[in-house]
Amino acid sequence: MMQRHQCLAVLARHITDEIVVATYSSAFEWLELGERSLNYFSVGAMGLDSSHALGLALGRPDRRVICLQGDGSLLMNLGALVTIAAAAPKNLVHFVVQNGTYEANGSHPIPNKDVDFAAMARAAGFAHVHDFADLKNFEQQAGHVIKQAGPVFATLRVEPSKPLRYDYPKLYDPARRAALKAELVSR
Repeated sequence: MMQRHQCLAVLARHITDEIVVATYSSAFEWLELGERSLNYFSVGAMGLDSSHALGLALGRPDRRVICLQGDGSLLMNLGALVTIAAAAPKNLVHFVVQNGTYEANGSHPIPNKDVDFAAMARAAGFAHVHDFADLKNFEQQAGHVIKQAGPVFATLRVEPSKPLRYDYPKLYDPARRAALKAELVSR
């Protein structure tokens, strides 16, 4: 099985000028890969990262938007799948990191760790749906996945990670939000 930091490192090799939206564990591990002005870290918004990504995708159809969401976070706002599919933004790619836990809240298990999020996204009406459990397969497909016309959904099946240190003041630094705003206004 894959590890989230491995998947994010693979993904980072393909990210150039896309807006990346993330919360909690995915946000912390994404930030460890390097600072970039087009990161949007949702403040205290478990479950709303996909909704924020949708808003950015609709507001900036000229930009590709990548959402990095945990499975526990998606469960907090499962209706977002239907909303995203109905809005059908061509520039939105929604990754769900599935590790079977509410990791940011103490790694408590989600109600059904074997839930098939890809099937849910397919049923909701996403244009393209992927499900990855093998790192080599993801490495081969990642570039293709983020370039498909959306909305695109991909599950990344990963092992629960070691406990992370959550430095929220660093993650939610107002300068980071100001840099994102400046970047979006300038282009």
